[in-house]
Amino acid sequence: MTSNKASGVLAIRPVGSVELYLVRHGPAFQRDPDRWPKDSERPLTPEGEEEFRLAARGLARMVPRADVVLSSPARRTWRTAELLSELDSWPAPEPSPVFAASRRRASPEKATLALGDYADAKYVAVVGHKPRLQELAAYLLTGDGEGLEINIRKGSVMCIRFDGAPAPRTGKLRWLLTPKALLFLAGQHSS
Repeated sequence: MTSNKASGVLAIRPVGSVELYLVRHGPAFQRDPDRWPKDSERPLTPEGEEEFRLAARGLARMVPRADVVLSSPARRTWRTAELLSELDSWPAPEPSPVFAASRRRASPEKATLALGDYADAKYVAVVGHKPRLQELAAYLLTGDGEGLEINIRKGSVMCIRFDGAPAPRTGKLRWLLTPKALLFLAGQHSS
């Protein structure tokens, strides 16, 4: 077992395991084809960006480092991934179209195959969209992309642990933290 007490939150991980962090992008502007003809160009709101920046500090207390950050190339997810890379010990994001919002490009099967390219990584973060992240989580936990109803709110993070490489029906749900919980961990709560 390994642990990290430096963050102030005890995290114990069995040796040889992989932790996958599914991160839904922060709050973005509503769809507006006049402003953003392509939905992939729609950005985070200024408030959404600031909220996620603060929430990421709470995430860093639970997850002090990541080996890789994969992101949908859409503007709102990419910016969310960039905010994660501002954390100490979190790398710059890598674009991965299999985590895009489009069903044509993304599927739980394709995403799981893409995760295989990072078999040596112990801490993997994926920044994506609804409903693709929920489908991926369900697939990894149950073997069926529709096998579990999960709601990952904007700015939320889910941790799934694997005893080896991520594969269908082998994940164990560790936690799901909402932005409010992440802000609390960051010390940004109101009384």
